[in-house]
Amino acid sequence: MALFEARVKVLEEKAREVRFHIIDMIHTAQSGHPGGSLSAADIMTALYFDILSIDSRQPRAPDRDRFVLSKGHACPVWYACLALRGFFPVEELSTLRKINSRLQGHPVAGKVPGIDATTGSLGIGFGQAVGMALEAKMSGKKYRIYVLLGDGELNEGIIWESFHIANKFHLDNLTVIVDCNGLQNDGRGSDIMPMEPLEEKFKSLNCEVRRINGHQMREILAVLDRAKVGFSKPLVILADTVKGKGVTFMENVWSWHGKAPNDTEYQKAIQDIKGAK
Repeated sequence: MALFEARVKVLEEKAREVRFHIIDMIHTAQSGHPGGSLSAADIMTALYFDILSIDSRQPRAPDRDRFVLSKGHACPVWYACLALRGFFPVEELSTLRKINSRLQGHPVAGKVPGIDATTGSLGIGFGQAVGMALEAKMSGKKYRIYVLLGDGELNEGIIWESFHIANKFHLDNLTVIVDCNGLQNDGRGSDIMPMEPLEEKFKSLNCEVRRINGHQMREILAVLDRAKVGFSKPLVILADTVKGKGVTFMENVWSWHGKAPNDTEYQKAIQDIKGAK
C-alpha cells in the first residue's frame, strides 16, 4: 500500500507539470485544443510515467506497448508526456503548430519519436489500434495496445464497426479509455448526439467495462494495473472527467475546446495549475 501511495503522489505532481506544458505551448502557438488535453492529463500521466512498457532510447522497439491517441486534436497532452519522458527535447514544445515543426496540430506517425499512429479525423485512430491489437494477437506477441478516445468521438460510426472486430477476434490485449468530459466543439455531447447508456452498449459488444473518476489517480492506477494482468476480452475504461480540468475558468466550458488563452488568461491558468492540489 505504501508503494502504491508513493506512485500516486509522484504521478499527481507529474500531472501538474504536464498541465503546465499544455497551457504553455498552446499559449505560445496561440492555437490548439486545451480543454480535452487538460481533461486527459491525469490518464495520460499514469500511462506514460508508470504503466506503458516503452523506452525513449528505443522508440521503435518491437516489443514495446503501443499507444494511440484517437482524439488527435488533444495532442498537446501527448507531446508534453513524450517530451517529459525523453522522446524529444522539452524545449521543442514551443514549436507547436509552427511551419516545419514536428509538432503539428494533429499527431503524425514517423515524424515524432514515440508516435505510432497518425490521427485527427475522429475515429480512425481507434481503427488503427484495433488493427495493431489484431496483428499482435495473430503473431503471438505479448505487448499491449492502449487507445484514448473522446466521448464525442463515439459519434463516429467507425468506432462501433471497430468494436465489432475487437469482439469477433477476442482482443484481450486491447485497453480502450474513453475520456468522458461531456463536451464537444459545439456544446454538450448529450444535446448533440446522446450516447448513453455506454456501459450497456460496450457490455453488449462483449467488452469488460469499468467506470472511474478520470482525475483520481488512485482509481486510474488501480484499473490500469488490472488491465496489465488482462481480461479475456477487450477492456473499456469509461473515465469521467472535466473538460479544462485544472484551470478554473476553462472547466466545463465548451468554448475552450479549441482556442488559446491570451496573456492575461495564461497567467491565471498557470496560477491555477501551480496552486492545484
